[in-house]
Amino acid sequence: MAVMETPVARASETTLPWLAEHERFLRALPAGEPAPLQALRRLGIERFATLGFPTLRQEEWRFTNVAPIARGTFVRPESDPNAADPARLSVLKLDTSARLVFVDGRFSAQLSQIDELPAGTLVTSLAEALARTPDQVLPWLGQLATIGDHPFVALNTAFLQDGAFVSVPRGAVIEKPIHLLFLSSGEADRPTFSFPRNLIVAGENSHMTLVETYTGEGVYLCCPVTEMVAGPASVVDHYKLQRESRDAFHLATFQIEGQRSATPSSHSISIGGGLVRNDVNAVLNGEGIDCILNGLYLADGRQLVDNHMRVEHAKPHCGSHELYKGILDGKARAVFNGLIHVHKGAQKTDAKQSNRNLLLSPEAIANSNPQLEIFADDVKCTHGSTVGQLDDDAVFYLRSRGIGAEAARSILTYAFASDIVERIRLEPVRRDLEEFLFTRLPQGEVVRQAV
Repeated sequence: MAVMETPVARASETTLPWLAEHERFLRALPAGEPAPLQALRRLGIERFATLGFPTLRQEEWRFTNVAPIARGTFVRPESDPNAADPARLSVLKLDTSARLVFVDGRFSAQLSQIDELPAGTLVTSLAEALARTPDQVLPWLGQLATIGDHPFVALNTAFLQDGAFVSVPRGAVIEKPIHLLFLSSGEADRPTFSFPRNLIVAGENSHMTLVETYTGEGVYLCCPVTEMVAGPASVVDHYKLQRESRDAFHLATFQIEGQRSATPSSHSISIGGGLVRNDVNAVLNGEGIDCILNGLYLADGRQLVDNHMRVEHAKPHCGSHELYKGILDGKARAVFNGLIHVHKGAQKTDAKQSNRNLLLSPEAIANSNPQLEIFADDVKCTHGSTVGQLDDDAVFYLRSRGIGAEAARSILTYAFASDIVERIRLEPVRRDLEEFLFTRLPQGEVVRQAV
């Protein structure tokens, strides 16, 4: 009889500590969890043991070195999530219909607040939903963000325990945004890890606005996975604000499935973290979908921001529009790898993808690689990228109007970013980003007055 190989048998020097931590994690879980959830975790850890951590020899990771994570020692945080300082909640002031707060990946009921919601709407922690209404969660969980060849999705799945679950029923309209706030902190003498798992299901003809905010202090690894279903004719306005500690590692996956005539949009803002990777994947799985995916990333010092995007046009008569812009200073590095894949039969596709990078320092580097794969013959698809510096003529023009050199550069930098800022429909998020830019840019008060 053949002997089944265990994950430990396939372990390497870098994966073995995670496999041991996973065993301790399983022993601490409550009894009686759904069998499909246990099987999903087992699949995740087995796949991670097989894949291991990615290296620079792999095409999808050749500009992003995760060796500091692979060589590091991270532990599960032991602090009480309800004991977090309430002052940390002021990171973004929103008038919300619900605010779910997670501290180091664990739900804090005391810091969260849920107001009156339309009948049938469920906004709660994933752990609670799995315990009380697993039939609403299990049909979707792990079905969109599949493990495949992504070791960090596999690792998140292996440690799947808590996060947010949002289910909006058919025809419901959520007037105010739902805010998911994730706070992380490294412990005094050792880095911590968290693996938030979020599942968002928008029913047919529903309308909602969702904001994910990630922030923290110290050294830690935050590795979230968000799966979102945009049901038929639904409208989902999504924002992800990544404002992690400069010493943090943030490796996130956002997976969207659009169904017939849905209008999902997402704006990704990355202004923190030491090593950041955002994988954004959308599958347009019904006719008449219009999908918008925009992003803005700002990095300086030795920050690294990597954005990987894949948009699958699986059905005809769909549109997708992606614009990602980056501002890099110091020795910062950025990676953009975007792919639009038009399936056979997905006629009348209208797809546009653009990546633009502004380098404020001669030592900053941007690697950009937009791509098209088209297997239909009646489509409109465009893609492009730019990497460059501020226009000397534009700087000279502003200086000739009595504006100092530093202020002139800041005004032009703000103008570059404003193309994304102005596309943000949720006013508090847009205003918060504007204030950040005024504070971050030299001579920010001059910029404020100019705009």
